[in-house]
Amino acid sequence: MKPTDMAKEGTEMTEETEHMIEKNGAKETENVVSAGDPKEMRAVILSGFGGLNKLRVTKKAMPEPQEGEVKIRVKACGLNFLDLMVRQGNIDSPPKTPLVPGFECSGIVEAMGENTKGFEIGDRVMTFVNYNAWAEVVCTPLDYVYNMPDDMTFPEAAAFSMNFVAAYMMLFEVANLREGMSVLVHSAGGGVGQAVAQLCSTIPGVTVFGTASSFKHEAIKDSVTHLFDRNVDYVQEVKKISPEGVDIVLDCLSGENTGKGLGLLRPLGTYILYGSSNMVTGETKSFFSLAKSWWQVEKVNPIKLYEENKVIAGFSLLNLLFKQGRCGQVKTVVEKLFSLYNQKKIKPVVDSLWALEEVKEAMQRIHDRGNIGKLILDVEKSPTPLMASDSTETSEAGEEEEEHEGDNDNKERMPFIQ
Repeated sequence: MKPTDMAKEGTEMTEETEHMIEKNGAKETENVVSAGDPKEMRAVILSGFGGLNKLRVTKKAMPEPQEGEVKIRVKACGLNFLDLMVRQGNIDSPPKTPLVPGFECSGIVEAMGENTKGFEIGDRVMTFVNYNAWAEVVCTPLDYVYNMPDDMTFPEAAAFSMNFVAAYMMLFEVANLREGMSVLVHSAGGGVGQAVAQLCSTIPGVTVFGTASSFKHEAIKDSVTHLFDRNVDYVQEVKKISPEGVDIVLDCLSGENTGKGLGLLRPLGTYILYGSSNMVTGETKSFFSLAKSWWQVEKVNPIKLYEENKVIAGFSLLNLLFKQGRCGQVKTVVEKLFSLYNQKKIKPVVDSLWALEEVKEAMQRIHDRGNIGKLILDVEKSPTPLMASDSTETSEAGEEEEEHEGDNDNKERMPFIQ
């Protein structure tokens, strides 16, 4: 199929999807609770896959806990690069829209369903959720909920769960990090990158090589041993310092970095893929970027791995939790991480706080790789007037004037830090 045909077909599919969303949205509007009703809540809605114009804040019926579930009044939500990929539909088996994005949040227990033990109303908790986090209230099975340490703030908790659990499990349970080993981590200034750096510092003699955008270097230079610009040939820079390479490679980029990472491994070294952010180039899903990233991935030969004594692995925390049922294993890791937090050996790095209505600007900042640490949606924060005119608008019907995709491409967006 020619690219022009693919584009035409994609446009037709998008128009058909938007028509279905509008049709279904009209039905949903009939069920929206009247204004002022205590059983309604604000939530971020993704109306369809695509650009920032697919996000809006609206009011919808508040969920109630089912058996074994905990109802949480949300205070803060984490924003991850994965959320950006979900918005674009740039993931395997994307869910149906409209949906409420988000996989992690923190807040206060407001109610519990039947046969729900281990929590009390008023408990400060953080939780994983299988979507639906970006709202004022969430209900989730108790297996995914954890009581927060006393000194931990709600933004810290929202910055803690995904990043630190993923970093810990990759380093210690997949790669078996030990004293004197070396680690290469990409996007060292991001939430996972900073969690990796902190956890490595808890083990004596660990050398951390990091790549990051040059403007982040001054802020994060003390968190890693050696720091390289993400646009330079980091392979040669690493080999100048460590000719044998490194013991662990943590890759959230994919594409050509897969082959580079495998090539840098020492004997008995471990390469772990936990993301594919190279597939994201523009505001919407790019089939060209997807194809380019796929073809750049070096085809792995098991015989070569055997001969070179190398290990290649993948890690998805959400799949581990929601598809593979390893809640118990994750809970053990969370308890170990809370212990490190209470000992003040680790502390989540929060880049900035954003109101729900500022979700577009927050997502643009993470798309531009402008963050150092975690971006947080603060549910109780009021949007700043400067951003309100260019952000999502709250309305009971969830209506919003759609921007044209072409306009988005030409529009300069500036990051906002609170």
